[in-house]
Amino acid sequence: MTAQAPTAPAVSHGRLIPVTVHFDDLDALGLLHNARYPLMVERAWTELWYQHGVRFDGDWVAAGDACNAVKELRITYRAPVTRPGPYAVHLWLERLGTTGLTYGFRFCSADGAETYAEGSRVLVRLDATTMRPAPWSDAFRTAGRELLRPAG
Repeated sequence: MTAQAPTAPAVSHGRLIPVTVHFDDLDALGLLHNARYPLMVERAWTELWYQHGVRFDGDWVAAGDACNAVKELRITYRAPVTRPGPYAVHLWLERLGTTGLTYGFRFCSADGAETYAEGSRVLVRLDATTMRPAPWSDAFRTAGRELLRPAG
């Protein structure tokens, strides 16, 4: 019998990115600290775009679409995470505008079946020189369209 590599669980839209909760992510009550959820989401978001070639390597001008800022963050906690181990962040785009976007997320079980927290975040693409809103690149928009949640 040949061992197969685990496959990413299917989701109806967006992407499911694996993350790991470590023992030191838990608070004194043994719960995933509330501030760790946005951190895990940020790491998953960074990983997703890294896979599309969007990254920061020390030069903001060269970073292109990676030069962006958070305008808004909303998160609702649904159920406590009580132990370390494998989990996932489900990411998708709600809106992809000219200079901004809104993405949705769920912090969930590794298979995507159980939701522990969910929310959304608004990002604005910035010109590294002026720090004013700038349009997303065509490549970013193409990759982003694949992440849009279907209407309805």
